[in-house]
Amino acid sequence: MPPTPPALPHDPSWPRAGGWPALAQTAGQLDAVLVGLGTHATSLSPTSAHTTPPAVREALQRYSPHAYDPATPISDLRIADAGDASDPDGDERGATALVARAAERARLVIVLGGDNAATVPAAMGSWGDELATAGLITIDAHHDLRDGRSNGSPVQRLLDAGLDGSRVVQIGIQDFANSHAYAERANDAGIHVISRDDLELRGVHAAANEALQVAGAAGGPIHLDVDVDACDRSVAPGCPASVPGGISAWQLRALVRAIVVSPQVRSIDFTEVDAAADAADGRTVRLVALGVLEAIAALADRDEQRFPALRAV
Repeated sequence: MPPTPPALPHDPSWPRAGGWPALAQTAGQLDAVLVGLGTHATSLSPTSAHTTPPAVREALQRYSPHAYDPATPISDLRIADAGDASDPDGDERGATALVARAAERARLVIVLGGDNAATVPAAMGSWGDELATAGLITIDAHHDLRDGRSNGSPVQRLLDAGLDGSRVVQIGIQDFANSHAYAERANDAGIHVISRDDLELRGVHAAANEALQVAGAAGGPIHLDVDVDACDRSVAPGCPASVPGGISAWQLRALVRAIVVSPQVRSIDFTEVDAAADAADGRTVRLVALGVLEAIAALADRDEQRFPALRAV
């Protein structure tokens, strides 16, 4: 058994994030709902990614619900937790329904994976009957266009379900992490790629602005898939497929904030983190927890009618 972590200090003037009430215990409309989809059984490499949702919930307690910008406190937002799907791999339809119920109650559904297979029920549950106008943005080193059902196929499965490839944007695609065949498949599908090099040269806000314009062109809902293995391996050792030279932790957080600020973004997932394989300091799981808080802060940005990602660049 791992050692029990020491209790965090209590300070009434320093409230902690997380610990939100269960969805079933809340009434009315909410700002955000967390959902755990611990997919792992169809992963291309062995993973304990099902351990990640509870680890992220615990890590949230290490941070405060305060951001210097926006002025609206995050703590003023109404947030609930829908819990975890019992068997998201074996009962994907049930996982999709759990996300759909959360989407009925909230402006933003935040899905905690799980490997990247969680993206399919996360997106489909959020989009509902709006697939014809929906858009997808991925922050990922990989195209995820394999055949079959695995953590390497979520984008292909969504295309097969009817998603228009011209409204798919992939940010952070890296050299030596994909094959020529899958790059051609992305091109043939009309997928818009903003490579790792492009992101570095153009900057976070320019990339976010372009992604929102492309994915949101039909005016429908956008799902943001955050595959944390897009990050440099030094900051994401808990991601089996992360590589040296990936994006920085700051870039990941800034992209989440700049994309989720758009009201068209109705759902986001964080995937490909294996909490059981993380570094001893928990840096990968803590990065996901900060990503969750960045997404929530973006809701407050919406309320302040500040849309930095939509400014002319």
